[in-house]
Amino acid sequence: MTKLEELTALLVNEINDFKNGVDKLEKINEHLENTKIKIDLTKYKFIIEKHEQKMDSHIKAIELFESRFDNKINQAKIYPTWAVVVFIVCVLLALTSISVLL
Repeated sequence: MTKLEELTALLVNEINDFKNGVDKLEKINEHLENTKIKIDLTKYKFIIEKHEQKMDSHIKAIELFESRFDNKINQAKIYPTWAVVVFIVCVLLALTSISVLL
């Protein structure tokens, strides 16, 4: 009988310890539910604003480069004017010389 009483006492102690553990967990859970977490976003806002400013300056630089590139393309000529004039004169001379020979 003493073994049974010892086991019963041990079981009762374990049950009480388990109940105390559950009570502590419930208190911690209530505390966590009531706790409000505030996040300080001022540093992140500053970093994001700085990044936005950098991005704006990069976008402006890209737009400026694109406009200069478009202007260069529009002003570009495949052949210089003097080369076109020389070619036309040579063709005319060749045609006249061929027509004279015939």
